[in-house]
Amino acid sequence: MSPTHSKSLILFLIFFFLRHGSTAGAPKPASFQTLNTKPEYFNPKLPPRSLSSSKKFEGSSDLVNLRYHMGPVLSSSPINIYLIWYGKWARPQKLLIKEFLLSLSSTNSAARSPSVAEWWQTVSLYTDQTGANVSRSVVVAGEYADVKYSHGTDLTRLSVQQVIASAVKSGPFPVDHKHGIYLILTSPDVTVQDFCRAVCGFHYFTFPSLVGYTLPYAWVGNSGKQCPEVCAYPFAVPAYMAGGGPGALSPPNRDVGVDGMISVIGHELAELASNPLVNAWYAGEDPTAPTEIGDLCEGLYGTGGGGGYIGQIQSDEI
Repeated sequence: MSPTHSKSLILFLIFFFLRHGSTAGAPKPASFQTLNTKPEYFNPKLPPRSLSSSKKFEGSSDLVNLRYHMGPVLSSSPINIYLIWYGKWARPQKLLIKEFLLSLSSTNSAARSPSVAEWWQTVSLYTDQTGANVSRSVVVAGEYADVKYSHGTDLTRLSVQQVIASAVKSGPFPVDHKHGIYLILTSPDVTVQDFCRAVCGFHYFTFPSLVGYTLPYAWVGNSGKQCPEVCAYPFAVPAYMAGGGPGALSPPNRDVGVDGMISVIGHELAELASNPLVNAWYAGEDPTAPTEIGDLCEGLYGTGGGGGYIGQIQSDEI
């Protein structure tokens, strides 16, 4: 995953959420579509109300063979998210992130369109070989605050798994094989292997030798003090773009780090849902470095994006 991997078209919907908080939702569609997993079909099928009819932008994968590799997707309903707050987090920061997570499957029919829930309906089009869709129901099933930095303030990819092991073994979290995913969020004072240099977040599954079980998980870091111009773009922009490139967008919640995290969290959850064990939906021949569904619209946030232009951003009147 590249440092800007979270910059995709679908996430302009997340900007919408950042303006509206937990009011995001979506009406139920008339029919439930699925993706065809037959070998001759490599690319996802857009839902009836696609964001644009153009095939030039917005995730058109004509040049990418997105293949299904016969593995499972997160089809069991609901998807239980177990949150691990690693480090020190302010209550307003936690509330913002949880409101976003809860809005993924909001049933608020009065919510304006587009919404985060409508975006997650697109994610739910992905199926496994039995025809089971990614679940549309997402809940926050538990939280654990590791305020004492049990594994230090400099984590590796393996020690991130040890953080999960501590949460599971200490009792606050169950071992939820069927429904559970584990989301580790690190505070601004925590460094993580490859953070800012190569990734802003990643997902994988735990090793039984470290955790005792194989559990899908994702990690996302708060880049507010370390590399906002890399992992919180476009709420911060690199110095080399200050002269003539697009200016930074104002963080809707006046928190560059958390507003940037929302984008990365959405990206990682979509990929975790459609490729939890790295053997389901991805492009490329190397499963250790796959191109996943969130990567197909790198750097695009709205209609017409491409060539360094993030697209037409929708914003609400304030």
